[in-house]
Amino acid sequence: MTTQAPETFKTGIELWKKFFNQQDAAGCAAQYTADAVMHARPFGTFTGTEEIRGFWQHIIDSGYREVEYQNTTWEKKGSNCFILRSEWTMNKAFGVVHEEHWVIQPDGTAKLTYDDFEVLGER
Repeated sequence: MTTQAPETFKTGIELWKKFFNQQDAAGCAAQYTADAVMHARPFGTFTGTEEIRGFWQHIIDSGYREVEYQNTTWEKKGSNCFILRSEWTMNKAFGVVHEEHWVIQPDGTAKLTYDDFEVLGER
């Protein structure tokens, strides 16, 4: 079931996209929890903010930028989690977000605890 996510969750993904488009891998990684798991198909699985930062730095260094999400849906899961699903495009690739688990943190922000996305092709 698709539902409307509260602003806190929307702010989380908007911050991640802003940091990516500013070519700031550390800012991207800061949107994940310390123990987050990111499954980046076909590249592999990355655990924790340092591995995740390294992945995004490599992608940025490879010339990828200008991420945009299309056809985004949100699904409420429990009392403090929303799952985002979306299609995405960048200047050099496109794909799909299978699941991003955004969870409210003790400081009131939403962070990614799980990210599963796939590159479907080049542009």
